[in-house]
Amino acid sequence: MILLAVLILAVATVPLAGGRLRALGDIELRWAWTIMVAIGLQVLIISVFPDRFDALHEPVHVLSYAFAGAFLVANIRLPGVPLIAAGALCNLVAIVANGGVMPASPAAQQAAGLVQKEGFVNSGVVEDPKLLFLGDIFAIPDSVPLLDNVFSIGDVLIALGAFLFVHGMCGSRLIPRWAGRRSVPSTV
Repeated sequence: MILLAVLILAVATVPLAGGRLRALGDIELRWAWTIMVAIGLQVLIISVFPDRFDALHEPVHVLSYAFAGAFLVANIRLPGVPLIAAGALCNLVAIVANGGVMPASPAAQQAAGLVQKEGFVNSGVVEDPKLLFLGDIFAIPDSVPLLDNVFSIGDVLIALGAFLFVHGMCGSRLIPRWAGRRSVPSTV
């Protein structure tokens, strides 16, 4: 939900920064099917089958990152994608180190008003967490409607990269040319 809010903010601010939203329709992403597979796998293990096929949850969770990684590598030259890739790598390292689950800070989960669910969770309190500093240690409190959740430094990098991607691809003045801003012709 946090990433969706960042994307909405990015799109809403493009015209204010002199960019053209129409440029989003011209983006040609390479290997787009791999990100769709990654999202599909995550939806399956988190929402559709969270309490079935227990032995498959952890490897499928890691596999979803492999598909997402292939997509990011194929599009690494686009603005913001290196930052998104760095964030995804941080998340993947934490997930692999903790047996397929993103470790979450109990204090962050409590601040966000989250309770540990039964079955597979992509993020949760784990016994003896490894690399917790890469885990979900930050929280948006439950007093913030719709956005209350926990998140990691990797998620912050992904959100910043997504913001840079939208503004860079739309030719926004917020992104300097040396940082990857695309030249978008105006329609006069």
